[in-house]
Amino acid sequence: MLACLDRLGGATARELRETMGSYRPMAHGSVMTLLKRLETRGLVGHRKASSGKAFVFHPTDEARRTYADVLGRLRERVFGGDAVALMASLFDAAPPDADQIVELQALIDRLRAEGEEPS
Repeated sequence: MLACLDRLGGATARELRETMGSYRPMAHGSVMTLLKRLETRGLVGHRKASSGKAFVFHPTDEARRTYADVLGRLRERVFGGDAVALMASLFDAAPPDADQIVELQALIDRLRAEGEEPS
């Protein structure tokens, strides 16, 4: 759920339920329970929607730090610290489509440029 919310950038419980419905169907109450648990852990925040009674939930900076920590541990434990092996494994499991390749190339270009900048 947190990954879905992160991809959406922010969403109501209903939007999350509908987005996740094809691979993780849940009742509205279950979605709300999980969102409240994530909020208690500091991984999700919420604000009032611009209209109606709904709240828009969003990932916090703590959620992003949690992702980084989990991926760092995975890289170290499974791939011996080799980030390229981790990425190759991801692409072996699910090859990127053309749009994703464009995004990945932009990321590589940005990382390359950041590496060339004087500190």
